[in-house]
Amino acid sequence: MSYIILAILFLLSGFFMKYSDDLFDVNDDLKFASIFGILCAVTSAAATVYSVEAAYIFIAILIGNLIALKVDGIHHIITLILFLIIILVCGIPELSLVILLICILAAFSDEVGHELISKVTDNRFLNLFFEYRCVMKVVILLLAICGVFSFWIFLCFISFEIAYEFAGIVFEKL
Repeated sequence: MSYIILAILFLLSGFFMKYSDDLFDVNDDLKFASIFGILCAVTSAAATVYSVEAAYIFIAILIGNLIALKVDGIHHIITLILFLIIILVCGIPELSLVILLICILAAFSDEVGHELISKVTDNRFLNLFFEYRCVMKVVILLLAICGVFSFWIFLCFISFEIAYEFAGIVFEKL
C-alpha cells in the first residue's frame, strides 16, 4: 500500500469520525452515526493494520479519547468494538511502548485542552491551538523530524485533520 492509499484512508477516517460525532451529538441520529462510525472503524483499522506509523496514531487517538472519557455514545462503542475486532483478527505491527505513550499523551492533551483551555484563559493562541487539537500535530511533526516517523505520515495525519474539519463544514451545510 502506498502513502497515497494511506492518505486516502486517513482522509476517509477523519471525515467519517467527525460526521459520525455530529450526527449523534447534534441530530441525535444513532442509526447514521453508527453507520459512519463503522466506516471510520474500517478505514482506521485498515490503516492501522498496514502501517506501524498509522497504528501509533489511531491507537493513540482511541486510548486518548478513552482516558478523556470521550467515548460517550453507543456509536462510539460500536466503532471501538469493530476497530478492535479488525486489528485483533488482522494483527498490528509491533509497537514501541515509549512512542505509543508519547502519542497517547498527545491525543489525551488535545482532548482535555479542547474542553478546558477556553474556560481558563482568554489567550487567543492557546484557544486556537487546542480548538484545533494541535498537540498531536506537533508531536507527529517532531517524530517525523527526529526520523521516528516519515514525513509522509505527518502529511497523512494532516489530511485526516483537514477531512475532520471539512466534515464539520459539510454537516453544517446539510
